[in-house]
Amino acid sequence: MKKEWFGEWFNSPYYHILYKNRDNAEARKFIDNLTAHLNITTGHQLMDLACGKGRHAIYLNKKGFEVTGLDLSEENIKYARQFTNDRLHFEVHDMRLSYENQQFDFVFNLFTSFGYFETKKEHEAAVASVAQSLKPEGKFILDFLNPYTVIHHLIPEEIKTIDNIEFHITKDISPDDYIVKNIRFKDDNKDYQFVEKVKALRRADFLQYFEKAGLEIISIFGDYDLSSYVAEESERMIFVVGKI
Repeated sequence: MKKEWFGEWFNSPYYHILYKNRDNAEARKFIDNLTAHLNITTGHQLMDLACGKGRHAIYLNKKGFEVTGLDLSEENIKYARQFTNDRLHFEVHDMRLSYENQQFDFVFNLFTSFGYFETKKEHEAAVASVAQSLKPEGKFILDFLNPYTVIHHLIPEEIKTIDNIEFHITKDISPDDYIVKNIRFKDDNKDYQFVEKVKALRRADFLQYFEKAGLEIISIFGDYDLSSYVAEESERMIFVVGKI
C-alpha cells in the first residue's frame, strides 16, 4: 500500500531542513495571545494535534500547562519525547481516528496542519474525532491558511538554499482544488522529490465540518495578533469553536 504523501514527507529529515527557519518568536506570541484570550489555566487539559516535533506543545508546557502532543510521524514523536515530563506527553496518532473520549478542555491544530486528506469524509472524520475528545464546553482552535490570499499571492517557482541543499519548489492549484507544492533537490548525488498537498478549504467548508461534528463557531481571527478575519485580506483563517 502506497504511503500517503504526508507520511513520507513529514518523516523525512529534509522536511525539517527546509522549514528549519520558521519564526519561533511569532509562534510563541500566537500561543501567548491565544492562552490569554481563552483564559486557559494550569488546571485545563490541552491537546496539540498534529504537533510535529512539539514546538507548540513544549512552549505551552513551559507556560505551566498540561499538554498531550499527537502526530502521525513516528520520527517527529521520537524527537519530541525527549522533552516528556509529568505534564507533557507525546503519542503517535492519526487525527482521523478517535483519541480519549471527552478528556480535553482545549484542542489546538496549528500552522496549517489540516486539509491533507483526499476526501471530504476524511476531513469530516478528523473534526468529529476532535469533537469526541473534547469535554462538554471544550474548545477547538484550528489555525489554517487563508485560501483566498494564498491563491492570489501564489509564487509559481522559487529556489531556497538551506544547509547547502538547493530546494527547487513549484506551486500550483490542482483541478480538484488542492494547493500543490512540488519539492525537488539533490543531496549526496541522489535526486529527491516530495510533494505537499493542502486542500484549499474555505470558511464554508469548515462550517459544514463543525456543524456535522456538533461544534459551533465562537470566533474567527485573521492573523496571529487575533485581528478579525477578512476573507480577501487576512493572512490566516483561525477558528475558535466550541462543543455544543
